[in-house]
Amino acid sequence: MRAIVAGVLGCLTVACGSPGPQAFLDTDKTAIRASIDSFTVYVVQHRDSMAAAMYAENATYMPPNQPMVRGRTAIREWMKAFPAISHFTGSPIEIDGREDLAYVRGTYQLSYSAGGTDRGKFVEVRRRDNNRRWLIIADIFNSDVLTTPAPPAAPARR
Repeated sequence: MRAIVAGVLGCLTVACGSPGPQAFLDTDKTAIRASIDSFTVYVVQHRDSMAAAMYAENATYMPPNQPMVRGRTAIREWMKAFPAISHFTGSPIEIDGREDLAYVRGTYQLSYSAGGTDRGKFVEVRRRDNNRRWLIIADIFNSDVLTTPAPPAAPARR
């Protein structure tokens, strides 16, 4: 009898045990790559609302040499004020995650409509929402192009 009870308890333990973490699938990576491609198109077309819609309502955007921008509305306003871009490419190097959380590490290149170029790197953290969209919850990027600081002011003559 004890063997039967032990066997039943063992089966119940196995059957009721919590499943392991949900795998991060190739379809998740494909969806995130497609999202990055759409984002770059929206930025070039200056469709700020569409680009900002790829961020969660409470997302944090961390542009270089500026304070953090918090929330989708503030991110949209930041994008609206950004100089016009004629070309923009985001190239993911690594996309990985677990369950409903993912990260993207990559590089970017862009050309400004008024002239000049930039290239750099970025890291995004994404969370899958209830509609199965991978929204950005944290985004940081910085340039590989060194900017030359202005020379110090000449001392005042007396």
